[in-house]
Amino acid sequence: MPKFLVTRWHGMHQIWAFILLAFMTVALAWYEWLLGLVALVLTAALGVYTVMAERAFRKDLKSYLGTLSYRVKKAGNDVITELPLGIILYNEDRTVDWHNPYIAQMLEKESVVGVPLTELFPTLQQVKERESAIEAKIGSNVYELIFKQKERLLYVKNITELWNLGRKYDDEKLVLGVVMIDNLEEVSQGLDDHQRSSMLSKVTAEITEWAQKFHIYLKRLTNDKFLLITDQKTLRQLEQSRFVVLDEVRDITGDHKIPVTLSIGFAAGASHITELGQWAHTSLDIALGRGGDQAAVKVGSRQSFYGGKSNAVEKRTRVRARVVAHALRDLMRESHNIVIMGHKMPDMDAIGAAIGVLKAAQLFGKEAYIVLEGVNPAIQKMMEMIKEDEKLSKRFVSPEQALSLVTHQTLAVVVDTHKVSMVKEPKLLSLTERIVVVDHHRRSEEFISNATLVYMEPYASSACELVTELLQYIHDRVVLDVRESTALLAGITVDTKSFSLRTGARTFEAASFLRRSGADTTMIQRMLKEDLEEYVRKAEIIKHAEVLYEHVAIAVTESGRKYSQLLIAQSADTLLNMTDIHASFVIGERPDGLIGISARSLGDMNVQVVMERMGGGGHLTNAATQLEGTVQEVAERLKRVLEEIEAEEGLFE
Repeated sequence: MPKFLVTRWHGMHQIWAFILLAFMTVALAWYEWLLGLVALVLTAALGVYTVMAERAFRKDLKSYLGTLSYRVKKAGNDVITELPLGIILYNEDRTVDWHNPYIAQMLEKESVVGVPLTELFPTLQQVKERESAIEAKIGSNVYELIFKQKERLLYVKNITELWNLGRKYDDEKLVLGVVMIDNLEEVSQGLDDHQRSSMLSKVTAEITEWAQKFHIYLKRLTNDKFLLITDQKTLRQLEQSRFVVLDEVRDITGDHKIPVTLSIGFAAGASHITELGQWAHTSLDIALGRGGDQAAVKVGSRQSFYGGKSNAVEKRTRVRARVVAHALRDLMRESHNIVIMGHKMPDMDAIGAAIGVLKAAQLFGKEAYIVLEGVNPAIQKMMEMIKEDEKLSKRFVSPEQALSLVTHQTLAVVVDTHKVSMVKEPKLLSLTERIVVVDHHRRSEEFISNATLVYMEPYASSACELVTELLQYIHDRVVLDVRESTALLAGITVDTKSFSLRTGARTFEAASFLRRSGADTTMIQRMLKEDLEEYVRKAEIIKHAEVLYEHVAIAVTESGRKYSQLLIAQSADTLLNMTDIHASFVIGERPDGLIGISARSLGDMNVQVVMERMGGGGHLTNAATQLEGTVQEVAERLKRVLEEIEAEEGLFE
């Protein structure tokens, strides 16, 4: 027995108790010796009993502790050998030093001592050892690996049942979707009632067959809109099939002048059913905003896009332009002043559109300013033309000056972009609640969400075309001077590559209005003239181009040499003019140190999807992005993305 327990059992308190008994016996013998003698005998007997009881206690305690120690040791061995939990001790090289029988039974081997952990659990090759749980699949079972780094100990727990339950829970989560025939009015124009109902019946039958094939509940909401209800397991199957219904509907109506296209919005992973419904309609809006003929899927924070292989169909009605123009007019009248912003590194389209909005503000006597920081080569000649007009040039302010002009009654107009990260001064948008977005790019996941008025038309050739249409409805008498109309026409000319790409009937109508207003085409030609030295540099870039997939040209510039974004874009345009080249990508280092990619196509390849996978965006035929790294690293990344798209759905239609 330990000394401290012995002290507690027969310590000084017992000794003092016997001394007290001795004194009491002596005192008793003083008065009556016979009683004292009896007390002395009883005290001695008590002492003897105490000693014998203490010895018996020690003997029983030792026997009990011996039995308990044996039981604990035996139970420990049984736990290690029979516990349904794997235990592995490993060394510094992450090789197994010892394991319990559960590991051998789990791996169906007698022993795995000396085997590396990465060989036992291949999952560990992708993740680093850490103080957290890692899932590893072995055969049909799923195990949880729990590391204790200090002890170099690994616990292996079978979580197959729990994992299957969690997967089943995720698979059965509710998913809402909306399908819309996004160009029904345009297709049905000129058809009689019988032809229209026949076409609509054919499209509806195709959608119904697709829904039945994937076990989706389908409910018609309106003539051109359907509600979809399914689960996340089915949604994953739809994503793997890449929404084949888009191509099937387009193919069966291909004999029409304009084929029918669908836009699909799906949502999953919301915390409430009401939020899920809002996400589904937002996804549909994004699909429509990107030009239709595609599916937008939002799962939690992830937004994915499928389809979008056809160009946006040009709308034939001006009703929306008139409605937006009147709404913009009312906002301008109610505002104290107006600040106009384009995107970073603005081009002629952004500056021209900004000048058009500036003119609209001046028609109502409002103070308006255009935010511009620095002049890049793309707009240098246009800005030289603008500087000739002092009244116009003094309306350009720096981002710092613009911030001092903004109040709660300021109207902020963003042109030629809809991304917060792309505007020159994002802080400006947080200082006012009155924001208008005018853009012609296909809508991306990032969007200025708190905009009061949004005019996004991906069918339009340029932001200048949209602003020109708005000017025709915003005021009864719009008189543009030569520089204003020339700036707007220059923006259209640049974005359409001199009216050769993305040009519709409305584009020529806008150009006709600007020409009548005094736009100088000779001045535009002077602005678009190339410098001989720049032309030689462009030829050097094109010289290094390589052709992949028979029709995709990729040109990578030399390391260490810097090129303007304009030159990179012009090189991509020039490559597209070569025989058998359907898409072109030019990669070069910009003056700001970022690696710029300009992507162009003739329409049978969606370069917007390629650039979105690399963090950029744009149009089906015109897109770009800017990345960090070296030109070689970015080129390898681009090739991997092209390889992924080719494997998933093919690069070309």
